[in-house]
Amino acid sequence: MANKLAITLTRSVIGRPEDQRVTVRTLGLKKVNQTVVHADNAAIRGMINKVSHLVKVEEQ
Repeated sequence: MANKLAITLTRSVIGRPEDQRVTVRTLGLKKVNQTVVHADNAAIRGMINKVSHLVKVEEQ
């Protein structure tokens, strides 16, 4: 596994359930096409799995 993950919000959270909105916000994403970098760990991977249809992930 890589040390860092670049996570990009590719789809809007409009019309999504509240738990998915909270997860995207917790990842630090506020706008579409915004990218954040997080350490690769189980907690971050779990959040990514929950909103995998809304984000794009690249290993760095």
